[in-house]
Amino acid sequence: MRMRRWMGLPVAAVMLTACVTINVYFPAAEAREAAQEFVEKVIGDEAAVPADEGDDGASLQPGNAASALALASRIDWWALAGVGSAHAQGQPDITIKTPAIQAIQARMASRFESQLRAGFDAGALGFAADGTIVVRDAGQLPLKDRVAINQAVADDNRDRKAVYREVAVANGHPEWESQIRDVFARQWISSARKGWWYQSGGSWKQK
Repeated sequence: MRMRRWMGLPVAAVMLTACVTINVYFPAAEAREAAQEFVEKVIGDEAAVPADEGDDGASLQPGNAASALALASRIDWWALAGVGSAHAQGQPDITIKTPAIQAIQARMASRFESQLRAGFDAGALGFAADGTIVVRDAGQLPLKDRVAINQAVADDNRDRKAVYREVAVANGHPEWESQIRDVFARQWISSARKGWWYQSGGSWKQK
């Protein structure tokens, strides 16, 4: 009788492991909410200041005091300092309130406000289907801005890939990285403002 009990233990352990594995699922709805919060803080609500149509050499760099204040309001300074919000263990949730993620978000928001927004407004940049940014029409950029914009796009894409990885790792599931990237990719496109370009079905479309 005692032998039967011991033989049954491995079977019970396997069944318990199977149950635990089944219960660990990707929280898609929570991931969408987290992606929306992150993306909206990067893009912001402020429309870009239009360039002077009569000045062909005008730079696409929009920086001013108002945009700086808008940028500051979008950054979670507490999380950036390492004071994150509580995250309930075992809850189907996606947290983006870690110092590493917030640092990336702050860089992206600053870069978007100072360089990338004007490129989107001009129609030069677009959101790709894989969650990155693409220079789709460099001809829409003033010559003097092209090198800087290309560098900004490369830097931003590096941060994008890093944040998808960081979100997955921060939530204890590195294997979720590709799913996180897909959710964010859809959110960038969903949050695109009127007139901006995005990739869909292999072709470019304008909102």
